[in-house]
Amino acid sequence: MTCETLTEIYRLLYDALGPQHWWPGETRFEIITGAILTQNTNWANVEKSITNLKSADRLSPEKLHHLDHAQLAQLIRPAGYYNIKAKRLKNFINWLFDNYDGELKNLESIDTEQLRGELLAIKGVGRETADSILLYALDRPIFVVDAYTARIVFRHGLIGPDADYEQLRELFESSLPQDVQLFNEYHALLVRVGKEFCRPKARCPHCPLGKLPHSLDVEY
Repeated sequence: MTCETLTEIYRLLYDALGPQHWWPGETRFEIITGAILTQNTNWANVEKSITNLKSADRLSPEKLHHLDHAQLAQLIRPAGYYNIKAKRLKNFINWLFDNYDGELKNLESIDTEQLRGELLAIKGVGRETADSILLYALDRPIFVVDAYTARIVFRHGLIGPDADYEQLRELFESSLPQDVQLFNEYHALLVRVGKEFCRPKARCPHCPLGKLPHSLDVEY
């Protein structure tokens, strides 16, 4: 039943909203940078920071590896929490150089679960960020969970509201085909409907999922 419901949710969202073209980025490293910078800010601010990095010709692992913290922090200032995010970005880059010669291509042979564990061990990289990197930059079939995802599945009764991140991820990964493009599009659609309709104060009458059984008793 859960599998059928998740499939129907995807179909309704895709038919109503169309492809979302996620994740914006010209290179894998740009996508990774965006995933780290987007924590606690909106995408418009991330884009400004990435534009700064491109204008300064610094948007590569090697160039950022040699850039000092203060310079990096100033370049990514529009993303907010720029000192903290500069450290997180540096932590990722240091891990990449310490373990994989600074080459993203060297990650291709690493098992997904091992790679996920290594990413999560990097200070400042949480589960949503790690999974975004795995799915959108490295094409691994990992479902990304965020607050929008949780709110939607809780309200539609697909899992209890006490479920944690890993249980939510397992809900999708065990019910759907292990398909990178499907996971990519599905997560992007959930974010879209979460922002526009399934908000803390829901807008059910106009939501593509409005006809499905749901409850607003869950606060999230």
